[in-house]
Amino acid sequence: MKYQIGDRVMLMHSGEEGNLVEFINNKMVVVDVDGVTFPVFLDQIDFPYFKKFSEKKTDPGLKSPPKQRIEDIRTEKPSAKYAVAEGIWLSFLPVFDKDVFDEDIVEYFRLSLVNQTADPIRFEYEFTRGGESSFSLRNEILPFGDIYLHDVPIEEMNDTPRFVFVLMLKDQDPKRATHFEYTLKVRAKQLFQRIEEMRSQQKAHFTYLLLDQWPARVVEKQKNGLDVDLLKKAGFQVRSDKSRPDQFHPPPQSVVDLHIEKITDEWKRMSSFEILDAQLGTFSRHLDSSIAHHQPKLTVIHGNGSGKLRDEIHQLLRSRSEVKSFVNQFHPLFGYGATEIYLQY
Repeated sequence: MKYQIGDRVMLMHSGEEGNLVEFINNKMVVVDVDGVTFPVFLDQIDFPYFKKFSEKKTDPGLKSPPKQRIEDIRTEKPSAKYAVAEGIWLSFLPVFDKDVFDEDIVEYFRLSLVNQTADPIRFEYEFTRGGESSFSLRNEILPFGDIYLHDVPIEEMNDTPRFVFVLMLKDQDPKRATHFEYTLKVRAKQLFQRIEEMRSQQKAHFTYLLLDQWPARVVEKQKNGLDVDLLKKAGFQVRSDKSRPDQFHPPPQSVVDLHIEKITDEWKRMSSFEILDAQLGTFSRHLDSSIAHHQPKLTVIHGNGSGKLRDEIHQLLRSRSEVKSFVNQFHPLFGYGATEIYLQY
């Protein structure tokens, strides 16, 4: 028997202490609490020493902390909604649902435009799939703000989606171009790689860089950091187009360097997918510019590396009717890290 007559016990429901004075049966006893006796069940009493040893002891000399009013609580500074570097970004927020096997699947993407610059930007946006326009929007985005664009169902991402942006400075600057055009092409394989990377990093969204720094209105020299005199001696045409400063395309160049440190100063904070996307976007703009200016040839420096950027460029070139041929062979200046592109019109 756990208890004996005369034991000091505690009532579990009230915390009161008393003495066990009588056994009624194997389930009930009589307890005396301050001269009052009454029957209780055995499972409703316990020894008081457990409470004494488990309770935290307080120093009677210590004063309890003053009560704090809710209006006195200091609020934390709101964290950045999108952890991205300086520039203008397109954010994809996957919205998940459950399938019949209770697995998470992407139902659709919520698209937002993120402006991490000090300039208010006007923009024109168009979403196309299968070569046809599906959604368009004109609006303005404030400095260091974001704006919701629309939702794109997951199945529409398999139909050659393109996200076309025309970005315009609201406040004119004589030193900077008034417009900037960017077309983002997302392939299904790359998209699912981005989703897996997002999950592994425990992030809620992933982004694509549209513009890191606003382009200058008049480009006096090559931006890619190459030795202009050396290129001229090698027979390349190096020039800038001062007569058409407001065109969407960058000035035509005979040689384009796609090393990421030549494209943006924020490359150290970019993921491998964001770097590849920035390189492909830069290449697409310069290819379009070469075609628009009827250049016969364009050399793109992609480096050796793993060959991923080179393969992506070659695949893009195969889809352009203006490309007559291209070759990746040893070059005295670039080794095997460059592809020569021959254009036709």
